[in-house]
Amino acid sequence: MNIEELNELCKDTLIGHLDIEFVEYGPDFVVAKMPVDNKKIQPMGILHGGASLALAETVASVGSYMLVDRDKYTVMGLQVSGNHVYPVTGGTVYARAEIIHKGTMTHIWDVKIVNDEQKSVSLIRVTMIVVENEKLSNK
Repeated sequence: MNIEELNELCKDTLIGHLDIEFVEYGPDFVVAKMPVDNKKIQPMGILHGGASLALAETVASVGSYMLVDRDKYTVMGLQVSGNHVYPVTGGTVYARAEIIHKGTMTHIWDVKIVNDEQKSVSLIRVTMIVVENEKLSNK
């Protein structure tokens, strides 16, 4: 799956609603960007922490999605924990997820979100669970 296909797959989901766009990925990382606009700020005019966490879970999810046999497994966010260290009021933020643990049932990702000037905005850890597709069916 290439970047264009990933972006197309996600366009009618929360990912598309938040205008998250994947820009690069490899075997152990994923990068995406998200504009900071009225849809993603809190009443004080700064980037909402929930939008940052959604961006982080998105890049980690895609990273894990690309690592598993999608005919047999799916991946889901199990835990997300972040520290928001710098307020952003506009521009674009960029998230880079790097895998730090690839187990058979869990993947752990470190996600760093930066602003246009590459200043750290949020530091986030995401744990993904790998689940057999057949366990998700209603059988």
